Amino acid sequence: MNPLAPANVADSLALVTEHWTPRVIGQVNDQYIKVAKLLGELVWHAHDGEDEMFLVVYGTLRIQLEGDAEVTLTPGEFYVVPRGVRHNPVAAEEVGIVLIETVTTSHTGDVASDRSVSIERQLGQ
Repeated sequence: MNPLAPANVADSLALVTEHWTPRVIGQVNDQYIKVAKLLGELVWHAHDGEDEMFLVVYGTLRIQLEGDAEVTLTPGEFYVVPRGVRHNPVAAEEVGIVLIETVTTSHTGDVASDRSVSIERQLGQ
């Protein structure tokens, strides 16, 4: 990640080889900009102290929300999951996304899972 060079979302997504493994491609103040490929379900979780933004680049993403609500996103659409709201991203087919999250955001929030990815791994360390 070179802060003086432009980043290309499509090129960055092309480098992602594992589903549910976000990669940090930039930073704005205390927010990371990440790309990820999703397929299947992640895990129900919440981020108690941070909002989380999902922007769909390709595919269709459903975000299940507590209380039997859900949001469906298609390319070019985004949704901000408010802090403290339990949610579960679901992708019936592969989806490419951009995430914007505070640098303190834990991948699966309040839940430890085999799908949890450390920030060090997201940074490519």
